[in-house]
Parts: sequence; structure tokens; C-alpha cells
Amino acid sequence: MQPTRLFFIDAVRAFAILMMLQGHFIDTLLNPIYRDKTNTIYNIWTYFRGITAPVFFTISGLVFAYLLLRSYAKGDDKIRIKKGLFRGLLLLVIGYSLRINLVSWFSGYFNPYILVIDVLQCIGLSIIMLVLLHMIFKKQSYFFSIVLFIIGSLIFVTEPLYRNLTLEHIPKFIANYMTKANGSVFTILPWFGYSAFGAFLSTVFFRHAHKSHFQLTTIITFFVAGSLLLYQSSWFLIKLYHITSIEVFEMSANYNYLFTRLGNVLILFGVFYTFERFLKQSLIVNIGKKTLSIYVIHFILLYGSFTGYGLKRYFSKSLEPSEAIWGAAFFMIVVCFISFHYAKTNTFVYDIIRKITDRIKNYRQGL
Repeated sequence: MQPTRLFFIDAVRAFAILMMLQGHFIDTLLNPIYRDKTNTIYNIWTYFRGITAPVFFTISGLVFAYLLLRSYAKGDDKIRIKKGLFRGLLLLVIGYSLRINLVSWFSGYFNPYILVIDVLQCIGLSIIMLVLLHMIFKKQSYFFSIVLFIIGSLIFVTEPLYRNLTLEHIPKFIANYMTKANGSVFTILPWFGYSAFGAFLSTVFFRHAHKSHFQLTTIITFFVAGSLLLYQSSWFLIKLYHITSIEVFEMSANYNYLFTRLGNVLILFGVFYTFERFLKQSLIVNIGKKTLSIYVIHFILLYGSFTGYGLKRYFSKSLEPSEAIWGAAFFMIVVCFISFHYAKTNTFVYDIIRKITDRIKNYRQGL
């Protein structure tokens, strides 16, 4: 079986990171008086902004599971497993570090805001969980696919049961991964569900992407399945409720944002997979390879990581619509430029950790 490189994935990641950049910029700096839910343009912007996180989580699951499967097919996935675990831990560390305000620390104030969980921590933990699932089920490929699909479905369907968790008696460091009561932006549930579905897709791509007509069949499937999730998933959940009398199906149908957003993701995949041959070696694909650097840079510039001095400090909720739009465009250009020409986030962090690891090894050998 000859693994096939999925170029459209980087294009999707680029689209998602650019949507995140403009979304965070406008949401943070636009004057609230212009948040008019009766305005068509504002509603379209809000809708597309809501697609960003599901795309990121689905892509992360697809990419890392695909790399694990490819390594295992070559006869040795130990290195890839170590890289996956390291990548997950790295995202956890970076996610926490971006909440640090060194200025306030030096003045003696430690804000528990650092314990808030955001997208990087959830993606990092999701990667670690997928690596562990791969280690358990890698010898049963089809069973692995079924397990991933079941996990994703159960997480989505049962969302009403854990939607309002508070977990007051659990340390915040742990509880924040499960509840938004303390300010977490993302929680591992339900977001790991998207990673599980992404990993499920990776098993399909890995087994069949080399076959003739696979791309056409998959594109059609993306559009059909995406449309069904968008327009029929609530109806299907209600039908399941009437058949089984299990109330969670009805509860899920009445607030069905998870399956519908997955439908958006699949349709987006279909669009980019359709035009994949035009995207190879393009700028957008290269942007998709720099998502971590772009995320870190945008967080520092917009929210003031480490110093507390970011755009939010000076322009929070103050911009006119035209200012927000032009500002977002300029912000995207600046962040991408810095990422391409000056930032080496991955290399820098990897080098530091490698040096620390080498010193520990040398120290142990000297004992």
C-alpha cells in the first residue's frame, strides 16, 4: 500500500488559521454596538467564524492519525509515536505559557487565568489520546475505525449531559479541561469528538487514497454527508428518540451544533479536495504548514502574552466596522509575514528541549 500525500489538508489548515486571525481580531476589537444579529453580513461572518475550531480539531485528528498509520505500515511507528506524544505535550506547554503575564509576576501577582484551557491544550491532549488509541488498536485497522467513529458519535450525542458541568470539588488544573465554569474557552469534551472523526477519516484515506476514482468518490461523499449532517442530523436524532425513547437523543437534537458543524467541515473538505491539484506548492499550502507559529504570534500581538501589552489593551471593543475589516486584513498579512521570515517557533522550542534532554542524559551518565 503506497501512502498518498494529502495536499488539500494544508490548504484547509491555512483557511482555518486565516479565519481565526480575522475572527479573533474583529471579535476582540469591534465595538459591540455593531454586533447586530439582524445584519446579514454580520451573521455570515459569525457563521463562518464558528467553523474555525471544528476544522482545526478535525484536521489535527486526521493528520496525526494518518502519520501514525503511515509509519506503522512502514514497519516502525515508535519514532512517530514519540513525536506525537512530544507534539501533544509541546502544545500543552505553549498553551499554558501564552497565558503568562511576566510583568504581573514580577510585581508579585499571579493570575489563575493561566490555568484556563484554550484550543492548544485541547488539541495537544487530543493528540496524546489518539496516539494512545493507536497503540491499542493499530493491529486491528478496521476495528480502530469503528472505535473512532463510535467515540466521536457518543461524545456529540451525550453533549447535553456534560454541557453544564461545574466540578467544584476537583482541582481547577484538571477541572478546566471538562468545564467552562472557570473561564476555559475550550474543553476536551466535546472537542475531542472532532479529532476522533478526523482520525476516522484518516483510516479511510490511508486504506483507499491510492485507488483510482477515490478522489471523485470522496469529494461526492464529503458533499453528501456534509449536507445530510447539516440538514437532516436533527431529524435523525429525533427519529432515534422516538424509536428508543432515550431522552439524550431529543436533547441533542434540540441543540444540535456539533453534528451540523461537522457537516460544515466535510463540505469545506470537499471544496478544497476538489481543487487540490491547483493548490500544490501554492502560498496557501505553505501558510497551512505554519499554523503553530502563526497562532503563537497572533496571540502575543493581539492579547499581549508575556507582557500584557497587546492590541487588545489599547483598542478593545473600540473599532468601527471599516477599521476592523482593514485592520484584520493588515493583521493577517503582518502575522503571516513574521511567521514566514522571522519566527522559528517549532525549531526554537525543539532545540531548547533537545539541549535540556541531552544535559539530563549526560548528568545521569556521570553519576
